[in-house]
Amino acid sequence: MRTKYNHLLLLCFFSLAFFIFLAMVYDSDFVENIDLQLIKSIQGLEHPTFTYIMKFLSYIGDKVRVIVISIIIVLILYKVFHQRIEIILFIIVLVGSAILNVLLKFFFQRERPNFYRMIVQDGYSFPSGHAMAALSLYGIITFLLWRHIPKESGRIILICTSTLFITLIGISRIYLGVHYPSDIVGAYLISGSWLLLTIWGFIQVKGKD
Repeated sequence: MRTKYNHLLLLCFFSLAFFIFLAMVYDSDFVENIDLQLIKSIQGLEHPTFTYIMKFLSYIGDKVRVIVISIIIVLILYKVFHQRIEIILFIIVLVGSAILNVLLKFFFQRERPNFYRMIVQDGYSFPSGHAMAALSLYGIITFLLWRHIPKESGRIILICTSTLFITLIGISRIYLGVHYPSDIVGAYLISGSWLLLTIWGFIQVKGKD
């Protein structure tokens, strides 16, 4: 029965392939023009209230806050659901994503946008660490909680909430002027590939539908 989950592996390879393609063309004139147009459109929405929300979303997507949220989730998995193997999966996804981001940023060394930044941010730009962490964190939370939510309505709410947080955290980085849109897309692609691979591996090892 485990073979029916091989579509996850296929999606993983597609996501990885698109990331590799983007990594080859992100500095092309075509992609740079799209980046600039999207930045102008998103930053054109500037408003004090919107800025506060975007800063808050960026704040909770920071490494320290992700670690705090991760510790809370680990405690819930252990104390409430009594799941040790799921804790291992959770840690592998988050730590692996963080290491992958560091290695990729060092490899590509893309400079951040140098115009209209609302916050100060050091380090390289591609792929976005916040976006990778968001997709990895909320993606694996969705997968793990899905298994413990029996009602379809609860699962729909879970997916919608996770998708909203992942999307808005990515947008916040563009709005605040510290990332190009291609940084965010690249982050989603590579982090999604890693998440799918680890979930597929988890299913194969556990051997359950």
